[in-house]
Amino acid sequence: MAKRIGIDLGTVNVIVHVADKGVVLHEPSVVAISVKENKIVAIGQEAKEMLGRNPESIEVARPLQDGVIADYVVTEAMLRYFLNRICGRVRFSRPVVMLTVPVGVTTVESRAVRDAALQAGAREAHLIAEPLASALGAGMPIGTPSGNMVVDLGGGTSEAAVISLNDVVVSGSVRVGGNLLDQAIQAYIRRKYNLHVGEPTAEEIKINIGSALLLDEILSMEVKGRDQMTGLPRTITVTSSEATEAMSEPLAEIVSMIRGVLQRTPPELASDIVDRGMVMTGGGALLRNMDRMLTQETGVPCFVAEDPIECVAVGAGRALENYAIMRRANVLQ
Repeated sequence: MAKRIGIDLGTVNVIVHVADKGVVLHEPSVVAISVKENKIVAIGQEAKEMLGRNPESIEVARPLQDGVIADYVVTEAMLRYFLNRICGRVRFSRPVVMLTVPVGVTTVESRAVRDAALQAGAREAHLIAEPLASALGAGMPIGTPSGNMVVDLGGGTSEAAVISLNDVVVSGSVRVGGNLLDQAIQAYIRRKYNLHVGEPTAEEIKINIGSALLLDEILSMEVKGRDQMTGLPRTITVTSSEATEAMSEPLAEIVSMIRGVLQRTPPELASDIVDRGMVMTGGGALLRNMDRMLTQETGVPCFVAEDPIECVAVGAGRALENYAIMRRANVLQ
């Protein structure tokens, strides 16, 4: 009778997949806390709308940083809130959950994620590596003795892995993701125009006109912020070329990590990857021309998964459905 729930516990979003129902929840992993009362006042989308607009009496924070828990108490409260929304406050049985963690997390970081889920109301909590979950969610044939390469571009981390026979053969991870791209855009505008823009504005620039490669037809966008010299509001026009230039350094780090994984891949699996290509998942996969840039830089064809943002949560749910196989492959923590 227990619900089986897959949770993508991301730096930017929490996405929840329930067996037989699909993805049932997609909320920002943002929490608003009253400073005086030390009490949570908003979670998810409601809290995200306060970001950059909150008074000093309310602190708006992301309890997860770089894919791992930065604030245990707040993460536990956030998980409890989401589980209550899905399962109800009164339950006949507690849910079994599968949570995703980045490749290479420490034992302490893994234990913190599992403990937070158990304290939040789960009966059992299992952990699976994000690239493995994203490959499952993307429908890749990871159970076969052939090379399958997945690149998961999240908000806090970017990871690449070569998977064969339900296990990770080679993997790489770098703490560069969508958040760092936003910060790079903020820094670029501050440096070039002496204009301070908030994180939500930088994210809008990335989504609306951002591109990994220079576009043939230049896009532009009006951006409002605070002038650093006068302290007064000011409006400027930012182009897609400027957004590409701003993001070039963090994107180069991601490319370097992917190249490192390809260089360490055994020859037989490498030949499979050249034939099949690599699959991109995560929110970063939606950046314009990201697939073209990776193809140019690595020489390996790159494809975007069908629903890249939800792949990890769907994969975590599928891992629970195939628990015996995953357990036998010794990939669950």
